Amino acid sequence: MVFDFLKGEFIDVIDWTDDTRDTMVWRFERRGNAIKYGAKLTVREGQAAVFIHEGQLADVFGPGLYMLETNNMPVMTTLQHWDHGFNSPFKAEVYFISTTRFNDLKWGTKNPIMARDPEFGPVRLRAFGSYAMRVSDPAKFMQEIVGTDGEFTADEISFQIRNIIVQEFSRVIASAGIPVLDMAANTADLAKLITTAIAPQVGEYGLTLPEFYIENISLPEEVEKALDKRTSVGIAGDLNKYMQFSAAEAMGKPGSAGDAMTAGMGAAMGMAMAQNMGPWGANTAPSAAAPPPPPPPVGRQWHLADNGATKGPFSEPDLATMAANGSLTRATQVWSAGMDGWKPAAETELSRLFAQVPPPPPPGA
Repeated sequence: MVFDFLKGEFIDVIDWTDDTRDTMVWRFERRGNAIKYGAKLTVREGQAAVFIHEGQLADVFGPGLYMLETNNMPVMTTLQHWDHGFNSPFKAEVYFISTTRFNDLKWGTKNPIMARDPEFGPVRLRAFGSYAMRVSDPAKFMQEIVGTDGEFTADEISFQIRNIIVQEFSRVIASAGIPVLDMAANTADLAKLITTAIAPQVGEYGLTLPEFYIENISLPEEVEKALDKRTSVGIAGDLNKYMQFSAAEAMGKPGSAGDAMTAGMGAAMGMAMAQNMGPWGANTAPSAAAPPPPPPPVGRQWHLADNGATKGPFSEPDLATMAANGSLTRATQVWSAGMDGWKPAAETELSRLFAQVPPPPPPGA
């Protein structure tokens, strides 16, 4: 900021050098609001200068160097009723407005937003992000927002912008119909929808949002924990094999015997739970294939003595058939492994085969 005084109270050079990075509007300080005819006005890139005369917005100057005369101050000349050149000082308030971007401004939902998810039903969502803001119409910004504030910062308008963003974010999320699990892949599209929706409202303040970002959309902590469990089950796959692997891994780690025993008990409990999960476990991961049944035990084998020759071996079902057709009788000599010699069939465990076979008929009278 440069102050050059000519003839005591008159300012000859008007400019503003800002090093705060958050000041949007700054009022040029002067003695008695007196500005000398022919004074130099310097407006740098990223600035605009607005002249206020007796409470009315007069001229707006963009970047450049100006000599304040009647030919480049048309509105001021009209308000002052100057119809020809003037040499005396005039009074006016001069406001410098920064038209550069104010970056990395934050926004977020103060309270959760209710939405209807096609998969989870009613859910509460939170979101936050950042945006950039810039003055696009200095005159409108002065009239609608600044007024007579001598120094106006970005924080003074950011709260109102956040309210507009959250309102439109709630409306867009509620009507978009995007599942919660797919929102992360659609944040760019959602940001464009929100930017388009709020553009007319912020435009009424003489502002524009050249950048808008949604950094995160989240569910309540309890719901996120439930989703984490669901994801863990899906990653585990076959729960029986997972529990067996966990038990083996725990047993292999160095530690006390008590630690190994505790790990084994935990694995056993986990396997029992996995087996008793019923339909839930079946839907999550296919169960391990049941082992094949053991082969049936081999029946006892028998040998028969017939006219000095040995026949067999025969199984018990074979001998039952033979008993029924008479080829095996109670007196037939039989032997099986473990016996100390040949015996009549009626004196062995084969005797039960003859329970339904009638004895020989008595001799005829």
